[in-house]
Amino acid sequence: MVSSSRADGVASPRARTLVQTAALAVAAVFVLVGILGFIPGITTNYGDMTFAGHHSGAKLLGVFQVSVLHNIVHLLFGAVGIALARTVSGARSYLIGGGAVYLVLWLYGLVVSQDSTANFVPVNTADDWLHLLLGVGMIVLGFLTTRGTARR
Repeated sequence: MVSSSRADGVASPRARTLVQTAALAVAAVFVLVGILGFIPGITTNYGDMTFAGHHSGAKLLGVFQVSVLHNIVHLLFGAVGIALARTVSGARSYLIGGGAVYLVLWLYGLVVSQDSTANFVPVNTADDWLHLLLGVGMIVLGFLTTRGTARR
């Protein structure tokens, strides 16, 4: 898809490329997840949520262990993605770089004991698998949505 840009180099909404659309969608999901993490009912054991650390008993959708810090990280990661999705190179960097970050988080979750004080985010086994899928998925999106296109 050819993108027409404004004078400032930012694509107009009608000219958004596939990589920008993908990055914006991924970022929007992160913002949504960050918000949902603060909603009792969607987050079970909401009263057991801590600011950080492995003692947080709150679980998003009853599966993914969350804390206030974890939710804030999702919100910030989404906000960064929305900002970077304004340009093709930013969107690609967000997907590939963000995917790499999630692969590092996956490795971190495999190495750090869930009961360790080093598990400050916190993460559980469900989070670990999700981080692997997110990492691989974001990287694949970053490459596939820019395949055969000139870098801008």
